[in-house]
Amino acid sequence: MAMKLYQFCISHYSEKVRWALDYKGISYQPVNLLPGQHARTIKKLTRAGSSVPVLDHDGQIIQGSSEILDYLDKTFPEPALMPEDPALQEQVRSWETKLDELAGAAIRTWVYHYFLQRPKVVVPLLAAGTPFYNRILLSLAFSRVDEIMRNWMKINQKTADAAQETLEQLITELAEVYERQPYLVGDRFTRADLTAAALLAPLFQPEQYPVPWPKPAKVPKPVQAWLADWRPKLEPVVQVYHKHR
Repeated sequence: MAMKLYQFCISHYSEKVRWALDYKGISYQPVNLLPGQHARTIKKLTRAGSSVPVLDHDGQIIQGSSEILDYLDKTFPEPALMPEDPALQEQVRSWETKLDELAGAAIRTWVYHYFLQRPKVVVPLLAAGTPFYNRILLSLAFSRVDEIMRNWMKINQKTADAAQETLEQLITELAEVYERQPYLVGDRFTRADLTAAALLAPLFQPEQYPVPWPKPAKVPKPVQAWLADWRPKLEPVVQVYHKHR
């Protein structure tokens, strides 16, 4: 049975897993889901929560990006994404947990706060990889989609401002580390670097990402202005992405 990855194309946590699969040379079949409609499919698979990504490997179901990377490193050990030294492993996991909990959530809150104000821009991103009619459905029901997403993820101006501060702190910290050394932990690429670059990828819109990124002029002005100011500090992460993705 083929390995299947249940995902949202726009999800940066899904990008984390896509990258790990590609890095290890593992063939898989993406199953692209529409946010909201995905819940029934995922709950049927997991008998638990509805979050993505979910990996199905010959009937073995693994949910969550970090859990999937654990499984991949155990089942497909080469090339390794985790160092052999236990002390370095602990550092990698510390970075990954911090980035998952802070960067992942902050990106989602900050980006969606502004992009949900641009239905014609965000709808193609949400529906990417799914049948064309989903764009029509999302467009017709967008006011309800906007309300649900904001309530579910607690997105508003106050939380977006707090998320922006979190991003600035994390990007500054990452830039300082990459200024001293080529990788976050040890002397080689690990899942710490992969997590940082995958989760921050929506800020630099790499072409490897399977969504129709909007043209710069379509990006909300507050986002444009912030990206212009912070791109230099973000550049080391961009280089890690381009070098290893």
